Amino acid sequence: MRAGLRRYRLLTSGMRVLPDFIIIGGQRCGTTSLYNNLVRHPCVAPAFQKEAHFFDVHFGRGISWYRSLFPTVVSKRWAERVRGGGFATGEASPYYIFHPHAPRRIFEALPGVKLIALLRNPVDRAYSHYSARARRGVEALSFGEAVEREGERLRGEEERMLEDEGYYSPSHRLFSYLSRGVYVDQLRRWMDLFPRDQLLVLRSEDFFADPGAELGRVTDFLGLPRWEGWEISRFNVGRYREMDAGVRRRLVEFFEPHNRRLYDLLGVDFDWS
Repeated sequence: MRAGLRRYRLLTSGMRVLPDFIIIGGQRCGTTSLYNNLVRHPCVAPAFQKEAHFFDVHFGRGISWYRSLFPTVVSKRWAERVRGGGFATGEASPYYIFHPHAPRRIFEALPGVKLIALLRNPVDRAYSHYSARARRGVEALSFGEAVEREGERLRGEEERMLEDEGYYSPSHRLFSYLSRGVYVDQLRRWMDLFPRDQLLVLRSEDFFADPGAELGRVTDFLGLPRWEGWEISRFNVGRYREMDAGVRRRLVEFFEPHNRRLYDLLGVDFDWS
């Protein structure tokens, strides 16, 4: 049944829309909760696959495959006529923000797309990322050992990815606990291509504290009417032991200069002291 539906969507890909928005990351920052709550808005249509990962690991499948994940043009026009409040569809692939090819690929395919980045305290994000990998049996090292060995594990991987677009790096995707938290360098790649008004940067801590308010910011950004019917749910919530205090102190010191550079770039104090 599912295979038949996939074939049907692929056959009708030329009749389908491309996304109006993409949640580009970051991983373990609340993107699943943001997306799954956002698509409850009556003017937002979900993709058939929340994490398409087209512009990072599945780019070779081609744009027709990507289109097959979204609603048809007819369904968009019907929704706009019936609801009378606009229409938006999109996806959320949190590896995009960190992947070296994703900004250019998205810009070339979707120059007008709206981009949403959800950023979490990089220390907490790193530990959540590690804990998810350890739970799944992918990571055998302790957290302290994993962050100490990250440079060794990732050495040369991004350079190889840039040289060979077809190269997939498991280490770059799986073990980038600290690197993914250096948000300033990642956002610069996007801002070098996209106008600033096409990028909305949210703080995860604000979303966790008042999700309705942050969802309102997102709908404003997408040009959709405000909605008061949110029934907020949390998704993909991890539970793990408290981080070692000494490791936390070292990571706070590591990220402090990068967070200052992020403030210089965006003019926003994320208060990740």
